[in-house]
Amino acid sequence: MGILGSAIGGALGIGASIFGGISASKAMKKVKQNIEGQAKENQSWYDQRINEDATQRADAQRILTMTNEGIRKRNRQAAGTQAVMGGTDESVAAAKAANNEALAEATSQIAVNGERRKDQAEAQYLQTKSNINQQLNQLEQAKAHNVTQAAAGVASAGAGMAEMF
Repeated sequence: MGILGSAIGGALGIGASIFGGISASKAMKKVKQNIEGQAKENQSWYDQRINEDATQRADAQRILTMTNEGIRKRNRQAAGTQAVMGGTDESVAAAKAANNEALAEATSQIAVNGERRKDQAEAQYLQTKSNINQQLNQLEQAKAHNVTQAAAGVASAGAGMAEMF
């Protein structure tokens, strides 16, 4: 093969090492962009969940609507009973107080459920954030390893060429 053939082979080895390093670097940049995109999505999801008003959720609105409808129905029944049977104002007031208590209890339960959802959202957010950080750390380690491997490949090819001369 001769010295010229060996020199060309060594140069090709250096070129392949450099090309491989560049290709790996481009791929890692793309992976890093994807991971950083996941981190932004996770942060947006968390911000939305942690700042939402529990009483404005569809399930909470349904509970409040049903509670209010039940209250109105019981208030009408109490007023009707008073008109027909001669009930006292105190009995109507007691029925309204019980209904207000029911509404307060429903609202309190919605708040408790909202806090539980926020706690769950925070736990999920932190776990996802930890996973994303771990992926980024692994990517940086792989990048460092690839740089080391590319440098070793270039050094090896260069040493092979130097031995020929």
